[in-house]
Amino acid sequence: MIYLASDHRGFKLKEIIKNKLIKNKFKFIDLGYYNYNPNDDYPIIAFQLAKNIKVSKKNKGIIFCGSGIGVCIAVNRFKGIRAGSSDNYKIIKKGREDDDINILCLPSDFIDNKKAWLLIKIFLKTKFKNKQRYIRRIKQLDNYDKY
Repeated sequence: MIYLASDHRGFKLKEIIKNKLIKNKFKFIDLGYYNYNPNDDYPIIAFQLAKNIKVSKKNKGIIFCGSGIGVCIAVNRFKGIRAGSSDNYKIIKKGREDDDINILCLPSDFIDNKKAWLLIKIFLKTKFKNKQRYIRRIKQLDNYDKY
């Protein structure tokens, strides 16, 4: 399942992307925020997204905020979450192939609708390479407290 979330700065872009997902027959669940509120706090919605992604390795998340950085920091606090933020197509592709990122954190203040949609398509369609060295590194991330 694809899960979406946003803070107030990402709210407008999330709403636009929802329509594109529907048009392209992607199934998704919107976790909120459901209304624009300039006083909302991104950690709360980011934590909700991370908890839903952790339920299944098949789940992916897309979260929208102003810079993409705050929500990326928040979701990466959860074991099993590998979130990435970039406005560069090649970086998102490599993040999926090599690091199996499962949450895409989009910088809504710095990308337009078209670029956001292209980044999302790359994120959703690119497969993890599943090579031993990448698997080993992901296990190290999940077991960071042993190092």
